[in-house]
Amino acid sequence: MDTMNSFGAGAPANLKGRDLDAALQRSGFYPRLVADVVNDALDSQEPLSHLVHLETHFDRNEVHRHITVLVLTSEMLVITHVDDHQLDESGEQMVAQVSTESVPVSQINSVVLSYIYAQPQDYKPSDPARELTLSIAWSGGQRVEMGPASCGDPNCDADHGYSGTIAQEDIALRISAEAEGLQAVADAKAFARALRAVNTGTVTPGHPDAGASRFPAFGARLGRSHYRR
Repeated sequence: MDTMNSFGAGAPANLKGRDLDAALQRSGFYPRLVADVVNDALDSQEPLSHLVHLETHFDRNEVHRHITVLVLTSEMLVITHVDDHQLDESGEQMVAQVSTESVPVSQINSVVLSYIYAQPQDYKPSDPARELTLSIAWSGGQRVEMGPASCGDPNCDADHGYSGTIAQEDIALRISAEAEGLQAVADAKAFARALRAVNTGTVTPGHPDAGASRFPAFGARLGRSHYRR
């Protein structure tokens, strides 16, 4: 692929555009197709930051992969998701299912980062997170997790109903250092920092103080959920 021309006429001068192209190539998941879809969704806007997340799932004798690409511009958050499906047993007939969504950054209600650290009793400031989940909400979509409630008595068999949690998110990506490497976790954290900065409009992406921006308040609108694990 000609990476110099993949992301618009300004791409040769745009290092972020070339970095995105390189990340798609490294993923190895239909990079030409994904690059063209992302380029079309960007509609000539220059990327400021990006996050490429490839997942592989095993179902008996079948391997399923899908990729989620988040690209931030000064005005939009562009979400691209590509799945592939095999139509025959030999795997010679394949189809790719593609979806894109463009969200104005002004409509993003929350950006949540959840971390997992190993051996917290021995934590040092230089220790990286072992896992990170990035959750972004813009339409008010909610995810509900329910389970049987209990009173804490192991001998009690009474019905205590159900308890659960409600998390507001339109998309959630889980990045594991053990599966994807420490750099992938660091990249996700950097993307979230850039998104916060553009969303609040207080700090330019890449500024050392970008991580100090405050999250905007949660919205009360209800909408569809776009949840990816």
